[in-house]
Amino acid sequence: MEDQKIESLWTHLHWLTVLSQQGSFTAAAQRLGVSKAAMSQRIAELERAAGVPLVQRTTRSVRLTEAGQRLVEDMRAPFEQIAHSFSGVRDLAGVPRGRVRVTAPVAFARQQLVPRLADFLRAQPEVRIELELSDRLSSLAMEGFDLAVRHTAAPPDTHVAWTLCETRSVLVASRAYLRRRGLPEAPADLGGHDCLHYPRAQDTPAWHFETRKPSAAPRVTVPVSGPLAANNSEALRDAAIAGLGIALLPDFSAQSALQAGKLVEVLPKWQPVGAFGDRLYAIRPYATHVPRAVTAFVSWLREELAEGFAA
Repeated sequence: MEDQKIESLWTHLHWLTVLSQQGSFTAAAQRLGVSKAAMSQRIAELERAAGVPLVQRTTRSVRLTEAGQRLVEDMRAPFEQIAHSFSGVRDLAGVPRGRVRVTAPVAFARQQLVPRLADFLRAQPEVRIELELSDRLSSLAMEGFDLAVRHTAAPPDTHVAWTLCETRSVLVASRAYLRRRGLPEAPADLGGHDCLHYPRAQDTPAWHFETRKPSAAPRVTVPVSGPLAANNSEALRDAAIAGLGIALLPDFSAQSALQAGKLVEVLPKWQPVGAFGDRLYAIRPYATHVPRAVTAFVSWLREELAEGFAA
């Protein structure tokens, strides 16, 4: 086939890929903003040029033939690259726009990120945030995420990472619980208390502490037990507010309850260590081109969270 003839079929090939995604001529035509007749005509022209059937038609849907499927699979990467390149060119206009897919821990997203998002979206009306709340460590590149917020001691060295803020773990309880059970004065006293903890791999749950004094004593490890273990700090916080016991939380989960007086800090002279991450990071995969929408969102996160979560 002559090059000129092939070039005249670029649009036809694109329409075939859309047809394969949508599963019917009607849906594909609506997606492309054309008539169903025009859609059918382009596919028929492409089949005549190819010399083989590309689509098996039924009254309700269409499916690709083996030749059509092979053609679509071969064209998927080039069309994705075209879309990526055009998105990069549009970014030169200087206005952040487009979708940013973000994954973030459930408790942090619910308590700290979502309440702040309205300010960002009002300031960047051309940006759309698609947020997945999950404590699962997703593979960003494989699952198509542009960005992740991670609470960790060290970000993966295979990604680009920005520090958003430092965090710390805090031991908290309600005043009602402390009036009923007494105030611990040292980590060892926790053995006689109901401790609401995050389940870990070890058989016996334990909390680790270091003194805040300059003449630091060795790390203290205390086995703990209580009526509730949960893999979500928001659930542990609410249980502590209800007076069920003493909870160990990241500061971003405890902040609002401490500020409102619903919880008070326990053992303030001791620092819990090793339970949660030391910092929040924004992490993205390595890429030759980073959309302005992503960089704008990261810049906003860094500014918004710079002061951390002191109560």
